[in-house]
Formats: sequence, C-alpha cells, structure tokens
Amino acid sequence: MKNFILAIIALLFVLTISSVFIVFEGQRGIVFEFSKIKRDGDSGDMKVYDPGLHFKFPFINTVRKLDARIQTLDEAPDRFVTSEKKDLMVDSFVKWRIVNFSTYYLRTSGSIDNARALLKQKVNNGLRTEFGTRTIKEIVSGDRDDIMAKALESAASSREDLGIEVIDVRIKAINLPTEVSNSIYERMRAERTAVAKEHRSQGQEQSEIIRATIDAKVTVMLATAQKEAQEIRGEGDALAAKVYADSYGQDAEFFDFFRSLEAYETSFSSKNDILVVKPDSDFFNYLKNGKKDK
Repeated sequence: MKNFILAIIALLFVLTISSVFIVFEGQRGIVFEFSKIKRDGDSGDMKVYDPGLHFKFPFINTVRKLDARIQTLDEAPDRFVTSEKKDLMVDSFVKWRIVNFSTYYLRTSGSIDNARALLKQKVNNGLRTEFGTRTIKEIVSGDRDDIMAKALESAASSREDLGIEVIDVRIKAINLPTEVSNSIYERMRAERTAVAKEHRSQGQEQSEIIRATIDAKVTVMLATAQKEAQEIRGEGDALAAKVYADSYGQDAEFFDFFRSLEAYETSFSSKNDILVVKPDSDFFNYLKNGKKDK
C-alpha cells in the first residue's frame, strides 16, 4: 500500500512538472496539440505565450520557443551591379527582430535559417535597386547613407510578409571583385614601374651630364696647372741660367773652381767608386796645381 501511494505521488509529480513550462525573458512560446498549432479560441489566431509560467496538457501539448531578441544578419559579401554595369562586392549587415510570431512561424516554420535566407533576399533586393541607379563615384562619394535609408524603407515590408521588423541596415565595406582588383593593382604596378624607370633613366642622364662636365673641368684645370707649372719651371730655369751666367762673368776662375769641386764631390761620393782617367787629364788640374792650367 505504501509503495502504491509513493507511485501515485511520483506520477502526480511528473504530471505536474510536465504540465508546466516557462517562457524566459527574450522568448515567446508556441504550443502544439499533437502536430497542430494551438490557437486562440476567440479569434482563431495562433496563440503566442509571453514570458512567464504557463500550463499545458502533459503528453498532449508540446512547446516551441522562439527568440524575441534583436538579432544580426551578417552574411558573406554579395555582388551588386552599378548603373555603369560595374560589379561591386558589398559587405552589409541587418539588425532585426520578430514582431509577429504567428506570421513568422507560418512563413519560416520557426527556422532561423529560413528567416535569414528570406530576409537577406528582401534586403538585397532593396540594395540591388539602389546600387543599380548610381555610379561608383556617387556610391563612394557620399550616397552610402541614402542607400542604407532607402534599403531600410524597402525592407519594411518584411513586417507584413515575414512578421519581422528590420531595425537597421548598414553597409560595412564596398570593394571591387577580387579579379578586378587584381587587374587594377597590376596596371597600377606597371604604371608605377614605368614611371620609376623613366625617373631612373632621367637621373642616369643627368648623372652622365654632370660627370662629363666635371671631367671636362678637371681636364681643363689639369692642363692649365701643367701649363702654369711649365711656365714657372721655364722661368726658374731661365733665372737659374741667368744667375749662373752672371756669376761666371763676375769671376770665371772661381766659377770653374766651384764647378770642379762639385764634380769631385759627385764623382767620389761613394768609397766603391772607381774613376779611370789619364794622369794629364784636365779633371785633376785643381788637385795638382791648385789652379786650372791655362
């Protein structure tokens, strides 16, 4: 009997727990009776449960909870075409939330992936329309805010279509496609290389001109210096010859004697020097007689 009572209490406890469900803040709940959505008895609309404690029939009702918070749709960049038929890669994101849970569930089956796919298509259609009416220059020079505002207005219809409120649409980046960017970079690199080669050739030309001018100046300066040196050397030799001539004219005997002494000094500067001459040679006149023979 005691075991039976405990089993009854356990069963009642399980039934109580199974009949209660909690919808947390930031969520909404939808209750199913077997496979059908539970609807409001008065209006016939889908019944959505707000945050709080609620009751359901155990084993008959099941609960599906939906996120009611603001969410972000941030997918990979998409390709858009401008009015010039130029491709652009646009990276954008969307802030959204569910406002009509009945419509949202009926259109998306409660799948967040389905909701994102449908919302992305709707937002991209609005962006594609705005990009298609503008040139690249207009897009990058200041029309971005207007494009986002128009895209937000275009996405407002998702409230009725999907039960979703689009709070904000933002464009993060606008780039050229990779293949176009690569070709542009290659062209820019080729142009910069050509400019660098032109500057380098001009610099080489100027270098050759400067080097040739300096070499010419150096050649002229050396020639002038050599000319002046030859002139100074000639003047010195002439002055020396004049001094010798004047000295010889003043005392020819002394001059001959002095020149002989210089010759002796030069000839016998080394102990190993040997001089072979005739005994009656004029070279030794001043050594034999003390004076030059007449």
